[in-house]
Formats: sequence, C-alpha cells, structure tokens
Amino acid sequence: MLTRHMQSGQQNMTAKTHDHRMHGSREEMTVHNFFPGPKPGTVRSADGTVLTAPVGWVLLAPGDAALTRRVKGAGDHWVVQEKKGRRMFSRGVLAPASTIDRIRAELDAERSTEAYAKRRQADARRREKTQSEYVDNFYSTVVAYLDFHSRYRPLAQQLALAVTKHATPVGSGTVARTKRIPVEQRAEAAVVAWMRHQTTGYDSMAIPRVKGKRREVRRMLAERSKHLLSRYRQGEPPSNDCPLQRALTTPMTKGEAT
Repeated sequence: MLTRHMQSGQQNMTAKTHDHRMHGSREEMTVHNFFPGPKPGTVRSADGTVLTAPVGWVLLAPGDAALTRRVKGAGDHWVVQEKKGRRMFSRGVLAPASTIDRIRAELDAERSTEAYAKRRQADARRREKTQSEYVDNFYSTVVAYLDFHSRYRPLAQQLALAVTKHATPVGSGTVARTKRIPVEQRAEAAVVAWMRHQTTGYDSMAIPRVKGKRREVRRMLAERSKHLLSRYRQGEPPSNDCPLQRALTTPMTKGEAT
C-alpha cells in the first residue's frame, strides 16, 4: 500500500481518499488527491501537511488523457490539483517513473499502427459533426431567446452569430460549453455575458474587493442588458448611441465573455 512507501516521520495523510480496485486484479488501490507542494516532488494535503513523494515517483504533466487514465488505473498514484477561484485545475499525477515509462511505450506502439490512425480519423470526423450540430443548435437557441421584433430580426441574427462564434469553440471555457444546465439557459447566459463585456464598462470598472460585490455588479449589468433586449423585442426604436449596435459594428476586443 501507498502508506508503506512513505518516509518515516511523516504525518498521516488526511487528504481526501478514494478506494478503487486495480484493473484486472483484486488488489486494493488507494488514490490520494493533493495540492501542489512548495517544491518539486512534494504535495500539500488538505490540512496543510507537506508530503514528499515516494522515491522513484515522478510527475506526469496533464495533456495526454489516455496516458494519464492508464497510469491512474495501473496502481497507486497521487493526483495533484490546484484550485483557482471556483475551478479546480489538474497539475498532473505523481506515480512511479517505471509505470509511466512502460505505459507510454505501450501507447506509442499502439499509436503507430494503421488501425489506430483510422480510429483517430473516425473520431475526429465524429467530433467535428457533433460540434457542427451543436453550433447550429446553439445559434438557433440564441435567436429564439432574443425573440426580437420582426423589424430587428437581422440584428438578432447578427448578435446570435457573434455570441455563438465566441461561446461555442471547444475548450473556450464559456458557459455555452457546460452541460450542467439546459441549452436554453446556456444561450441566455452567453448573451448576457457577451453584452456585459461588449456593451458595458465592466472590463474597466474598479470593483471593490469585497465579497459579493462583483456578483452584485454583474447582476446589475445583466438587468441593464435584459432591459435593452426587451426594447428590441417590443420593436422600440434604438437610441442614437445604442451600445448593442455600436458593439456589433466594431471588432470584439474586450475581455472574455464567459
């Protein structure tokens, strides 16, 4: 077990632990989740204890999902994650170097075959088709959410296109990529986010570093944006300096609309 490999004198690990069964074996495998330590080869547990990785272990950096998945399934390892804001980011997996090298060699051999190349091409075509269908569906959902008066339908289509282009790329990290809420809610949130960055002064605001203040400002700007949208739904004539029309006639250069 992992605890038998640890150096003497270290405190008991209190980080969150999950018990799994090793692939193809009845032997129990213990997985520990940690935060990055103060120097390479170390981690920090949930209670702040700094631990040194067992001798012969190295960090497998994130980036190769298949390699990481197989290393995790091969035996004991430490998952290193770092929290930034409300999101958790992977910093890699600590595991025996011999295990990582062996699995990497096995993967390299598999990936050099013609069958693997064909499978990759088929997967890429499937992902491209899925993405294209989602982009089309998201655009239509945004147009439906905007529901502008018929005289402003071209503007609705232009806005929907701008929001869709920004929000739907794979890996963009925007609300449009989440699957935790229905696509109708994603469309609304993406429009509000785009307008916050493109039609208000949000990106240049000096918001006090007080808990809840930024959320309060975002809610206030969201209501302002929704009020502007409601005028287009009702067919009211826009002002001479409408921020929405101004934003749609200039390149998007402001902060990420997430």
